[in-house]
Amino acid sequence: MYTLGFVLTLLGLMGIMLDRKGLEALSYAVLPGLGLWLFGLVGQHATLGAFFGESFKDLLFFGGAAMLFRGLSQSRHLAIPASVVALLLMALFHQNLRSQAIDLPAEETSGLATEGELLVELNDEDNFERWKRWIGAQGWTTERAFAPEDGARTDLDDYYTVNIPANELDQIEEIIARIEATGWTDWVEPNEIIQIELTPARTLPKLNKILGVNDPSVEEQWALEVLEMNKLYDLLGSDQVKPKKKAIVAILDTGVDAGHEDLKDNFYSIAKKYNDDPQGHGTHCAGIAGAVTNNGVGVASFARTGDYFQITSVKVLKAGGSGSQQDIINGIITAVDKGADVLSMSLGGFSTQSRQRAYSEAVRYATDRKVIVVASAGNSNRDAAGFSPVNASGVIGVSAIDNQLQRASFSNKVNRIEMAVAAPGVGIYSTKPNNNYAAHNGTSMAAPFVSGLLGIMKSLRPELTNKEAFKILQQTGKNTRDTANTGRLIQPAGAVKAVLEGNPY
Repeated sequence: MYTLGFVLTLLGLMGIMLDRKGLEALSYAVLPGLGLWLFGLVGQHATLGAFFGESFKDLLFFGGAAMLFRGLSQSRHLAIPASVVALLLMALFHQNLRSQAIDLPAEETSGLATEGELLVELNDEDNFERWKRWIGAQGWTTERAFAPEDGARTDLDDYYTVNIPANELDQIEEIIARIEATGWTDWVEPNEIIQIELTPARTLPKLNKILGVNDPSVEEQWALEVLEMNKLYDLLGSDQVKPKKKAIVAILDTGVDAGHEDLKDNFYSIAKKYNDDPQGHGTHCAGIAGAVTNNGVGVASFARTGDYFQITSVKVLKAGGSGSQQDIINGIITAVDKGADVLSMSLGGFSTQSRQRAYSEAVRYATDRKVIVVASAGNSNRDAAGFSPVNASGVIGVSAIDNQLQRASFSNKVNRIEMAVAAPGVGIYSTKPNNNYAAHNGTSMAAPFVSGLLGIMKSLRPELTNKEAFKILQQTGKNTRDTANTGRLIQPAGAVKAVLEGNPY
């Protein structure tokens, strides 16, 4: 609808400004075109700031188009063909401009889980039987939400879901109040759904620096130059670097195509059910973090050998790209229990304060075992402190920057996130299912850059904690053009040097 309205408006402006016999009807397209344009624009943006920013740019574009058509109208014979060509060129240029400037891979909440709409933490296991009877008397059902292996060291095994009939969901606030009034609970929060999408983005200028690897698509990976990946490759190839273990970086997402030509030799399987990706989001993130490098195939990532870390997959999102808070927390528990060292979560959604508690407990379950949790900041050009799981205590949040080191226009601001850094997130070229490749935008793309680097750091110092890792990333990083809102841009070689020197800053 937005695109149709935009083109109709341009056609109308052409009809008005050319003022030629036979084109009068085109002028009537302006008003319906503007209406469709405005309606489509409202639907694309969750915030007033993003809406006004895009509408202002489009209005300037319309003004420039009107002036161009007026100028072309002075030519007696070429006015109409020249204007048609100009119209097509403007539409193409505008579409390309938007493909890298707006938040395409949106990550927002889309309501409650269809089953188990509430997460409830009981304050005493002895209350369970009374709780179960009371829930049944209300016409609801309940079951345990999480089953961590080490239940004695976490409160996650005290959480239960409550399944409420659809005809009662309009009373959800009243239902929460009734549950809290029983006195048997420590916490009640909605089990909300997040939804991700992937839309292709235009790739940015080709890499102009030799990295010493033979991956054929490396010239599409502008991010490797900004991250000075050549310095990391040289460092990891020196005699002073000896990994102490092969770390595991878990991609918590839509799954990963484990048979992809550029991933299979660096993939560790937790379970077969996680080894495919009907959506594509998880495979794209996996390639950013850990595509096989210097193998003459596809793209490059963090190391020219597979001695440092492997990637694995835990599905927490369905084929359509949606998943509940319970699904994501269960994924965290699974990855930790299966021995992951780094969890990479390119997902999230707008949250209420209550949503942070279960996520924070899940992250603590990970960090208590020295597992580092990374999450994308979100793609709404807002304050990331209002989004989870990035706002959970103990998470390293990641904002997105473009090739000019500017905060990406869609990236949430991380100035109120306890631990946050920046990584490239615009026009990021990586793996897609079935041996394909594509470029996408999003903080989803920025997070796995950090996760891959942390995989190397954990292989060199397995005991590294999340706080020590963040200090290293922060102190060795470089400023962006908006460091206050992005955090510092990671610099892999500097971070690895700090780990080798035993310097936690």
